Amino acid sequence: MAPHVIWFLKASLAWLALGVTMGLAMAIQPAMAVYRAAHFHMLFLGFVTMMIAGVGYHIIPRFAATHLHAPKLPLIHFFLANVGLALLVAGFVLRVHARTSGVALLASGGTLSAAGAYALAWNLWRTLDHAVGRPSRLRSANSTVVPLMHRSRAAT
Repeated sequence: MAPHVIWFLKASLAWLALGVTMGLAMAIQPAMAVYRAAHFHMLFLGFVTMMIAGVGYHIIPRFAATHLHAPKLPLIHFFLANVGLALLVAGFVLRVHARTSGVALLASGGTLSAAGAYALAWNLWRTLDHAVGRPSRLRSANSTVVPLMHRSRAAT
């Protein structure tokens, strides 16, 4: 497995442990339910999205029989996603206590997290654009472009 795949999978598991711990604390002490937004983001942006990124970075190039379009981008994505999520979680916690710094952390964390998600989507999209055997278009006998899904027997 590529190092960036392992980073994302381990980060996913770390965010799962943090999210479950916060959920357990909220179950034991109901007053902590004010941290629900932080808990939600730990589990969904942290655990679920990081797991999807790790698995996607591993599987999609193999299914597409090609290399990852931008092989250095996952490192940037990893930084953006994890720092962004940490800032988001801190912002949600501080916002509960009416700290104005919470809003700034939410804005910056959200921006970094979104940039990371865009990096993932762009990189995997471009990887799929280079898929081997991609059935995008075929040429018929009379040289007109015929989409594969709508190919008639006459075109073959």
